Amino acid sequence: MLLLHICCGPCCFIPVKHLKANGIDFKGYFYNPNIHPLQEYLARREALRQVADLLDFEVIFDDMYDLEGFLSQVIFEPHRPKRCEVCYYLRLARTAKKAKELGFSALSTTLLFSPFQFHELIKNIGEEVAKKEGLSFYYQDFRSFYYEGKRLAVEAKIYRQKYCGCIFSEKERFIKRLQKS
Repeated sequence: MLLLHICCGPCCFIPVKHLKANGIDFKGYFYNPNIHPLQEYLARREALRQVADLLDFEVIFDDMYDLEGFLSQVIFEPHRPKRCEVCYYLRLARTAKKAKELGFSALSTTLLFSPFQFHELIKNIGEEVAKKEGLSFYYQDFRSFYYEGKRLAVEAKIYRQKYCGCIFSEKERFIKRLQKS
């Protein structure tokens, strides 16, 4: 059985459909202390609940919203890709520990869906944390299905975020507006 780390509702459409189509038994796992502010976290959590209901799969919600813990890990690495590496490791290591604790044999992540993420870094970290816990990492490159997944989210009227999630990515998105004015 596979524990699928899910970053948000829109990013899980394609991976979930793929796992189901291939007969892979899985549960979703929502652990994302990087998401800022809390209202954004709550909106993404609710969007995932809606997608889980729509696609009929179970999600374990780890609502340990440890913003301070996340920030203490990335504060000295505020720039991409280093902060993303720290963030991926934090979330995937927790997913691997939860998978082992619950008796799963493998893990994966919907981060493999987004063309905006550092794909090889995610793969390498996933394999590393899985190995540490005696699990396997299920790798699938879903980036070519990005626009299809986006379309599915729009059609289902699922909340779609405007930035990756952390306070630094929020700043990067909105600072462009400030610089244009």
